[in-house]
Amino acid sequence: MSVPAIAVKNLVKTFGDSTVLNGIDLDIAQGQVSCVIGPSGSGKSTLLRCMAFLEESTKGTIAVNGEVLGFAENANGVRERLPAAANRRIRAQIGMVFQQFNLWPHMTALGNVSEALKTVHKTNRKDAEERAMAQLAKVGLEGRANHYPSQLSGGQQQRVAIARALALNPKIMLFDEPTSSLDPELTGEVLNVMRDLAAEGMTMVVVSHEIGFAATVGQQIIFLDHGKVLFTGSPQEVFKRPRNPRLEQFLDTYIDRGASMLL
Repeated sequence: MSVPAIAVKNLVKTFGDSTVLNGIDLDIAQGQVSCVIGPSGSGKSTLLRCMAFLEESTKGTIAVNGEVLGFAENANGVRERLPAAANRRIRAQIGMVFQQFNLWPHMTALGNVSEALKTVHKTNRKDAEERAMAQLAKVGLEGRANHYPSQLSGGQQQRVAIARALALNPKIMLFDEPTSSLDPELTGEVLNVMRDLAAEGMTMVVVSHEIGFAATVGQQIIFLDHGKVLFTGSPQEVFKRPRNPRLEQFLDTYIDRGASMLL
């Protein structure tokens, strides 16, 4: 078997006296689309942020393509922070798209996508802008390259954010509720880009309340509740009846959104 793209072992994350993640064990396979669903406050976004090393876990390990990220842990549970250079190198394999677009308002779409290539990767301006244009074309926005965020719709801004992440050539893409601030029509624009990435074989972990997307594009569905993985499996396994009682209760909230016909 191939090494998992991401392997999470006994992951715990606390904030003060609050335990947000409580012993997560999870493998994300190479080229797989894994969708993380669950109620608000269940720890979904924190899990993604730990995977990207934007949050430091309290206990446990995360390995990216076989290399431990952040902290190593021995058999006695003693943690050792790994060298910063190694963490940066491993972290560079991961691209992340957030709920908010976080675009620089004073830069065009082209500038937003090319900036990290120039400043982080030290790519010369011509090559950086050529790569940025290729990614804007990939998300259908080559015609908006010289537009500023204020001149773009929410869906277009999120697609620029996806292009920005893709420009750094990640092996894994993490999406943290990328459509939560968009209306249904603009949501479709972003989900179509994500479907295209999935069809190309990009390894993706998607936190989303878009149950239809999870049911039709996801290959692994992960149901999180109170910081624990209660159920994981294929869409057929997760959405078939009878279901896990807690999962059934959660999915009932989507009946009025028309998602039931997908399940």
